[in-house]
Amino acid sequence: MNDQNCQDSCRGGSKVSDFTWEVKANDRAFHLKFKKKLFLCWKRRKYRDNAIKTAKYNMLTFLPLNLYEQFHRSANLYFLFVVLLQTIPEISTLPWFSLMMPLVCLLIIRGTRDLVDDIVRISLCSFCKKRWRDIHVGDVVCLQKDDFVPADLLLLATSEPSSLCYVETADIDGETNLKFRQALIITHKELVSVDKMAAFDGIVVCEEPNSRMHTFVGTLEWKGEKYSLDSEKILLRGCRIRNTDICYGLVIYAGFDSKFLKNSGKIKLKRTKLDRMMNKLVIFIFLMLVVISLCLAVAYSFQVVDFQAKHSYLNEFHRNSSPVQEAFLVFWGFMILLSVIVPMSLYITFEFVYLVNSCFINWDLEMYYSPQDIPANARNTSLNDQLGQIEYIFSDKTGTLTQNIMTFKKCCINGLIYGDWQPRWNKYADENLIFYDSQLLEDVLKDEDEVAREFWRLLALCHTVMVDEKDGQLVYQAASPDEEALVTAARNFGYVFLSRTQDTITTIELGVERIYQVLAMMDFNSSRKRMSVLVRDPEGKIRLYTKGADTVIFERLQPGCPNELATEKALDTFAKQTLRTLCLASKEVEDEFYQEWSKRHHAASVLLQNRSQALEKIYEDMEKDLKLLGATAIEDKLQDGVPDTIDLLKKGNIKVWVLTGDKQETAVNIGFACRLLSDDMEILDEKEIQLQQQQGKLLDGWGKPRFLLAMVGEHCRIWQAPEDLAIRRERAFVDLATQCQAVICCRVTPKQKALIVQMIKKYQKVITLAIGDGANDVNMIKTADIGVGISGQEGMQAVQCSDYALAQFSYLKRLLLVHGRWSYLRISKFLRYFFYKTFASMMVQIWFAFYNGFTAQPLYEGWFLALYNVFYSAYPVLSMGLLEQDMSAKKCLEFPELYSVGQKNQLFNYQVFFVALAQGVATSLVNFYVTVWAFTDTAGPGGICDYQTFAITVATSALFSVIAEIIIDIKFWTILSFLAVSSSVILYSLIHGIWGALQLSSGLVSAVELTAHFQRGSFGRRSSYAFSHKEGYAELITRGTSLRKKDTQTIGGISSNGGSMPATKDSPDPRTSVPKAPSLSRAVSSSELVAFWDEGYLFLTLSNPANIHTAG
Repeated sequence: MNDQNCQDSCRGGSKVSDFTWEVKANDRAFHLKFKKKLFLCWKRRKYRDNAIKTAKYNMLTFLPLNLYEQFHRSANLYFLFVVLLQTIPEISTLPWFSLMMPLVCLLIIRGTRDLVDDIVRISLCSFCKKRWRDIHVGDVVCLQKDDFVPADLLLLATSEPSSLCYVETADIDGETNLKFRQALIITHKELVSVDKMAAFDGIVVCEEPNSRMHTFVGTLEWKGEKYSLDSEKILLRGCRIRNTDICYGLVIYAGFDSKFLKNSGKIKLKRTKLDRMMNKLVIFIFLMLVVISLCLAVAYSFQVVDFQAKHSYLNEFHRNSSPVQEAFLVFWGFMILLSVIVPMSLYITFEFVYLVNSCFINWDLEMYYSPQDIPANARNTSLNDQLGQIEYIFSDKTGTLTQNIMTFKKCCINGLIYGDWQPRWNKYADENLIFYDSQLLEDVLKDEDEVAREFWRLLALCHTVMVDEKDGQLVYQAASPDEEALVTAARNFGYVFLSRTQDTITTIELGVERIYQVLAMMDFNSSRKRMSVLVRDPEGKIRLYTKGADTVIFERLQPGCPNELATEKALDTFAKQTLRTLCLASKEVEDEFYQEWSKRHHAASVLLQNRSQALEKIYEDMEKDLKLLGATAIEDKLQDGVPDTIDLLKKGNIKVWVLTGDKQETAVNIGFACRLLSDDMEILDEKEIQLQQQQGKLLDGWGKPRFLLAMVGEHCRIWQAPEDLAIRRERAFVDLATQCQAVICCRVTPKQKALIVQMIKKYQKVITLAIGDGANDVNMIKTADIGVGISGQEGMQAVQCSDYALAQFSYLKRLLLVHGRWSYLRISKFLRYFFYKTFASMMVQIWFAFYNGFTAQPLYEGWFLALYNVFYSAYPVLSMGLLEQDMSAKKCLEFPELYSVGQKNQLFNYQVFFVALAQGVATSLVNFYVTVWAFTDTAGPGGICDYQTFAITVATSALFSVIAEIIIDIKFWTILSFLAVSSSVILYSLIHGIWGALQLSSGLVSAVELTAHFQRGSFGRRSSYAFSHKEGYAELITRGTSLRKKDTQTIGGISSNGGSMPATKDSPDPRTSVPKAPSLSRAVSSSELVAFWDEGYLFLTLSNPANIHTAG
């Protein structure tokens, strides 16, 4: 029957697609024949090799992949677009390298940072010294003690009795305690040498590679027989061999087909909410500049048409082009000119602000763990502001909230509570156990109470603990820390667990060695909530020992237990002290009943379909009519400061979820101990949810509930349903969970942890943080917006994949409530002020266009544009981005409610941006038009109304306006803040003074001639007059009616031959008089005339200016 079930399951029926993975031992050629379709006609090998990569880049992919990631930022694409425009001479208004060099610097800085992060990631990875990549599916691998398992293996044989193998699964489920795996009896007996291992030719038929960590179904076909395989015979990649000298395994899944890597997520590029918002703002600003440039270009076209109508003598300049063509070129000229409104220095400064704020986290002594010399470490320098916007925290339990250290605190035996004092009398006693009770010790030594004897005997027998001996001391390794605590307590009271084989357990009871024959082990699972062992004692009696949750034990007691009520009261007392409790019971089993039950048990244990359900029914028949012995109370040691930390986070409107692989009772008890849960909460578990769903009362009339949602991962089928149904279930789960005060998910796999985080991000649109310490938390850490790794006892896998590394969970409150809040405040104010100062200083280019004929002529000189964001205004905004605070660290922790500012995006959002835009526009209007108004009365040859003076005045006004604004904005003044603000004024004054002195020393004091960056002779050549002109005397000049026919004429102190002469008595004073009409020494052709001044003053750019003398 077994063989037929195997055949049906593996090769027939609806399951055929699931059981198509065939592995032939010691035959690589067999596996190379199979190919798998990849894309179109491309195929790859079905059976992967064991090579994997942990780096994000390699030598070939770094440049293209990094550039691809960087140009995902809209700003970088925009800057690249502007740089390309700058290379076109016909439309260039600024030198091409003025934007190219900053863009290249920005890409190099970010690329170098990404490369360094990747190198650090590689250097921190722990590799086996052996070449794992050379292992292939079908190979037989020999492992020794303390080796890591390189691939998913079928255990064939070990050096231990009955081929037991002890493994540590810290990298899989976070537990540091040992578990055991056992090989098939047939392989244990047959494969007894290396030669026989090499000749082994068995074929394993099993399910395709999948992410189900705790299940495996398959068969071994060897020598004409089929043998059932399950997860108890599989060594998963990432496990570590313990207490086993040598073991052999057959590679079933290798590389990315292994279950552990199937549960691991890819390295993802994480970006903050502000970063994504910046992308949208850059797109908006770009569209705004397009519209403005288009409007100014249209205005220019109308200006050209009007100008040609009034000045027909200039038509020669426009014969090769039309107004539309010229307007098209002007449009791109304005696009280049106004590109400075989104300065590249914003992103360079942005990176520097992020980097320094990350250093502040690294340097914080309050987050330094001195016992192990572990400081906080910001491994990702671009997520600091998002630390101030967290709304959901997903935390592992073991090793994250707890120290993974449990202590036996109290017990109740036969209705009596013990737990006061104990002297040292037993040589096997563990000094780390802190449990004292003299009365209990006296009762144990008397050995008169049958219930007390059975109580301690049960603790020494009913477990899956492994034992080792080091330096003459017993060392226990348990699947859970509470099991170790119980066995250690029994050991200290004289009932010492010494050793075990596959079918025996050896103990020392009050100095007498006893060997028990193990008849059956009924293991714990989340639905049974209990564990039992059926043994035959040295006297030949068969006894059943059971321990489990009080709810399931009390249901299975024989009627009329004398100590039931007293034990129930003791349990209530223990629960109020947040202790983890277990009830203990036993019974004697008749031999006839056992013989009949054993047959049914064996038949159920070899089933492939519904094996666990069949076994549970068999267990139920045995675990009835029990006699209550008592109860135990264990304290799970929390990390220091965990309750206070969770309490502060909850006050800061941060929801904390616990995602753990432990059983529900353990997680709920920890929830009470760390103040995540309170006594007035009602627990909604799987059965309660299903019941209320059937009654239609699940979400009715809750109001503001105080509920705990406790979900069990193996019962959660949200992600295993059809797509439409899965989406509905996801939404229902999120709706239910978000209405609860706390959520605990138990027995979840690493992949389920990540799916829960992803689901909350998808439907709630919130910022999430995941924190854990083991490799089973890696996928969750990668999926969350912020990943925090705890440098704990479970290795460094979580730290290597995290964004921030801490030594203790309690440091999370300072990371979020202090550094996170400060970073969000600083970067938000930095962005608002940077946009304001840019709009305030650069929007004047638009207003200036109304006075230069819409010709895209720059108002500011190049040196001012180059130095404005680098020296003049950089230091004040840096001081705000690095030093700004609205309250001290102490106050941040005293008032965690203020953390909600970041969650609500109050400091920087679209409204704040548009207010900054409006304020900047208003400032630029005031600066420009007040300067225009002030210069109106000083126009003329003796005044100061020249282009350079006007531009410097507007620039100075803009600089002092933005400095005044930041003085008002800064709330936390330090010496560095004062120096940063004052240095801007000093630098501007010094550089401006030095520039003026250089001009005077070089004789560059004449009026500035404005020229465009267009090639002469091109149809795109444009005039460069400073202000839009009115009709002057050009028509008179071209007619020659005003020209004086003299050989030499002195005008304003300049002779016709270009020499200087003193002004004569009849010469007008150029500082006070205005000539009524200009006069020239000869007629000027229209091809020589380029531009005009205003109100009758000519500003000429001539092809041969040495032969012409201008008036005024």
